[in-house]
Amino acid sequence: MKCLSISQPFAYLIIAGEKSIELRNWNTNFRGEFLIHAPIRIKEKDCKRLKITKKLITGAIIGKVTLYNVKKYNSDNELKRDQKFHLASKEFHNKKYGFILKNAKQFRVPIPLMGQLGFFDVKLPKTIIRNSDIVSDIIDEEFRYQWVGHH
Repeated sequence: MKCLSISQPFAYLIIAGEKSIELRNWNTNFRGEFLIHAPIRIKEKDCKRLKITKKLITGAIIGKVTLYNVKKYNSDNELKRDQKFHLASKEFHNKKYGFILKNAKQFRVPIPLMGQLGFFDVKLPKTIIRNSDIVSDIIDEEFRYQWVGHH
């Protein structure tokens, strides 16, 4: 599966559903679901500016999201109009592309991983559980979690 490293606090804001455009200097033809990796470094100035005080997870895959379109910005005014969607500071207003995101989902258990530049492939190991009672309990717990979280 594809994965993209996104600095904290922006990775958190995406999976929390508060950020729906990720700004980049480069375009992509990729469309679809990808994993969000939060690198070790946290942008402290952005945490203060956005009033984020919670402890952020780093060095791990923290969720997934769907990239369904890319918007090309031709002017600063266009970029400023989308401020409430990308939440970037003024120093990032030189970015030319906005990855339009939807269907963000946070993972309850982060997956430790070293990041890379750009989209990169990740092969997540498949867990083999032989005891069917345990599998039933896991499925039941996941169903309850999703039901409570969406109703």
